[in-house]
Amino acid sequence: MILVSMCLAGINCNYKGESKPSERVVELIKAGKAIPVCPEQLGGLPTPRSGARILSGNGHDVLDNKTRLVTDDGLDVTEQYVKGAHLVLEICKMFNITEVVLKQGSPSCGKGKTQGGETERMLVNGDGVTVALLKRNGIEVYSEDDLQDEVIWKKLIA
Repeated sequence: MILVSMCLAGINCNYKGESKPSERVVELIKAGKAIPVCPEQLGGLPTPRSGARILSGNGHDVLDNKTRLVTDDGLDVTEQYVKGAHLVLEICKMFNITEVVLKQGSPSCGKGKTQGGETERMLVNGDGVTVALLKRNGIEVYSEDDLQDEVIWKKLIA
């Protein structure tokens, strides 16, 4: 079983109340190989919600209490992001999930690219909070972009 970002499955759950469907993620779900989750919703945030950014650093720094996540409105949502990440990890452990496909660029799910910035939200290098926690626990993280690699795709769809 693979865990995937719910927005990639075509479910309207991102901060704008929209989805970002990936044909390959939908195919994984239809094949019975993946379950969708949204860490931000699991953490208690509503949909739609204000966009959020990591003030400095990345998701690893959030987990180490070195930085915070704030919304465009200035609300501190660190607790919700960390809670959601831990619940995703719990689900992975419950189902013996060792591979996930998460939404690139998200402050939760971004792998290598996330939302950051001290004064305004922008795409920055670094992992999101959920990605950081999953990596620390030995879970292989892919983005939807990685599914274009035929070797990775064949491994996941097998």
